[in-house]
Amino acid sequence: MYYIKIPFLLIWRMWFYILLIITVILMSPILLILTIKEEYYPSIWKLVRMWSKVLVYGMGFRLDVEFNETIESDKSYMFCPNHGSLMDPFVLILLSKNPIVFIGKKELVKIPVFGFFYKKIVILVDRSDPKSRKRVYEMAKRRLQNGTSMAIFPEGLVPTENVVLAPYKNGAFSLAIEYKMPIVPQVYYDCKRLFSWDYLKGGPGVFRIRQHKFIETTGLKDTDMESLKQQTYKLMYADLLNDKKYMEDTNQPNNDREFKSPL
Repeated sequence: MYYIKIPFLLIWRMWFYILLIITVILMSPILLILTIKEEYYPSIWKLVRMWSKVLVYGMGFRLDVEFNETIESDKSYMFCPNHGSLMDPFVLILLSKNPIVFIGKKELVKIPVFGFFYKKIVILVDRSDPKSRKRVYEMAKRRLQNGTSMAIFPEGLVPTENVVLAPYKNGAFSLAIEYKMPIVPQVYYDCKRLFSWDYLKGGPGVFRIRQHKFIETTGLKDTDMESLKQQTYKLMYADLLNDKKYMEDTNQPNNDREFKSPL
């Protein structure tokens, strides 16, 4: 039965890239205009949300979201989801009507067409270059106005299939303290299971998402960064451990399903 499904899975995966390329080409003329000035970013965000909706729903996915706290429209936040799938950024975009600025990896600029607009919209970071990290702070300060938020996948990578949650990098928590933004922990239970980097698994289905209560950073100092990172990690790690489908997908043996932080 599994081998019968393989051709359909490959066609389904191919459809994602066809959908991605077609929509990027169609949006290109509008994006060329909107990326001229940073002031146009709210308009870009509306377009990108429409694009994300086409990609997520066009692949046969649906969202089932639990909000433990509601976003205020005139406030900036630091969104911190777990990362297990190429669909994660599009899901995050769909969840927020207010503009979010992503901190993204420099390597993605190399993707044809997509990379051109990516570098104009995302704040790029080269983690090996201290000057690049300083530039992130300067650009973030300019953009964090009128309810614009930031988003960083704190794992800094898409972990392998058997990893529950990779250790967190410092960037998201350092920036959150610097600009007094509450941390918004978002747990994605199904993105890895339904659309991982393994082309021979997954399929259309429901993405279950939980947006936890925010973790406040007001009054925190740089010296509190590590404890803030630990607090966020433990909250999300424990949540994933309690989800049966997620743990089965990461092939965790039953006797290992207890909190063992790698931080």
